[in-house]
Amino acid sequence: AAHGLIVAPAASGYNGESTLQWKTSQTSTSGTSSEYDGAANTVNMADANHPAANYCAGLSIGGYSDWYLPARYELEIAYYNLKPTTTSNTTSYGTNAYSVPARGSNYTAGDPAQTSVAAFQSGGAEDFVATTHWSSTEDSSTDAWRLNFSSGYQTYSLKTSYFYVRAFRKFAL
Repeated sequence: AAHGLIVAPAASGYNGESTLQWKTSQTSTSGTSSEYDGAANTVNMADANHPAANYCAGLSIGGYSDWYLPARYELEIAYYNLKPTTTSNTTSYGTNAYSVPARGSNYTAGDPAQTSVAAFQSGGAEDFVATTHWSSTEDSSTDAWRLNFSSGYQTYSLKTSYFYVRAFRKFAL
């Protein structure tokens, strides 16, 4: 079933625009391998050993308490639609079978372009910081997936690294 994604307001769901670790140790976390269901991943890591997901799961914003750390492809959908900058995209990424419509090819240097939504453009009240953000998707026992909101570059890093964290919610369409 298709879902709509909601990005948490920057003022209350972006950890004060400061960074957190994915995990406090470089060990496996079962149930965090989904590339498209951040809510399911977060359920399995909403504890003190997983600062990024625990932050998201602990939020209550606008009467909603179902916030979560987005999965790899949910985070990519936010980049594709809300890219804050005019920086050229990394052309090695962009394919996303979970987006609507599904995208079967990688980015070009200019697609996606900077979002037309002023509040989400760089310097706007709701913009994504144009650097690296954690997803809730584990890559290996030591690494988890991340995405850079400047260029769309995706890779994995040590879970004990510190990156930006922004909570998401979803609703059925």
